[in-house]
Amino acid sequence: MKNQTTTTQPQTYNGWANYETWNVSLWIQNQPFLYNTAVACVEYHNPTDETPYQKFIRNMHNVEQFTTNDGVSWDDELINHDEINEMMFDHHKEEIN
Repeated sequence: MKNQTTTTQPQTYNGWANYETWNVSLWIQNQPFLYNTAVACVEYHNPTDETPYQKFIRNMHNVEQFTTNDGVSWDDELINHDEINEMMFDHHKEEIN
């Protein structure tokens, strides 16, 4: 009998880490106020203090918008910040080119 190993693929949601990450990404990319805020957060974040997404969360809290319209909290612990930051950097690059 051969040894069999099973590798499991990580669960994803529409190509994102999970539903929460996908939902946040969807709202940021499709709502002009959120999109423009995200691009500005890349431009104006202080890399020694915070990531663009951390700045985005802070800005959303400042305007008392704590969740997406689907009820996902911007600071939900399940959100993959690396994926959201990468998406934000990509859109910022598109805007400056």
